[in-house]
Amino acid sequence: MADDNNQNATAAANAEPATENPEQAEQPEQATAGAAASETAEGAAPETPAEPPRNPNLKWFIIHSYSGFERKVKESLETRIQAFGLQNKFGRLVIPTEPVTEIRNGKKYTTERAFLPGYVLVEMDMDLSTPDGQNLWHVVKNTPRVTGFLGAGNQPTPLTEEEVNSIVFRVETGKDKPKMKFKFAKNEAVRITEGPFANFNGIVDEVNEDRETLKIMVTIFGRSTPVELNFSQVEKVA
Repeated sequence: MADDNNQNATAAANAEPATENPEQAEQPEQATAGAAASETAEGAAPETPAEPPRNPNLKWFIIHSYSGFERKVKESLETRIQAFGLQNKFGRLVIPTEPVTEIRNGKKYTTERAFLPGYVLVEMDMDLSTPDGQNLWHVVKNTPRVTGFLGAGNQPTPLTEEEVNSIVFRVETGKDKPKMKFKFAKNEAVRITEGPFANFNGIVDEVNEDRETLKIMVTIFGRSTPVELNFSQVEKVA
């Protein structure tokens, strides 16, 4: 019996191992490939929707509004454009504004001010010789607080490229250099608030509106001396 057992053990040891099922051997690779594909799909960035093409026929027009209601007119017109589905017929709506700085109680405050009060710029594709163009005219004209278009009668006149550029230039340059709200006149009494002559009183001798500077005559050691200052460096004497 011992010999038979030894022979069986030797035969089992010398036997070739069983061959694995090829399909079973490939399954881990397929699972790995599937996982990698899943990770790639999850990690892929979502596609950005393409912007609609810009209407090449857009032109700038100016509409009249009640002064002080320019922002309300812009918001109301934007709502009407959405409601009537006219987004492809309109471009930008712009209120020409510039920052203005004023001094109250010794502190500077900067606010946005419309430099064309009562006007709103509208970029639109409007051909009044067509029914669509006439419909656009009525959509804008019937906007609350709008009194009409800039132009003769019922014929709105589009702005020239030069006119548009001059308005846009003023808007852009105004962002970097806010204007002072104060108006000064020759022989007006002022007090200097900044610089080496702070707290000195003087008399305005010259006013340069473009540069926003003043020539102030200040009495120093009994002599009247001219000093050039910015609008922001002086305040009016009550």
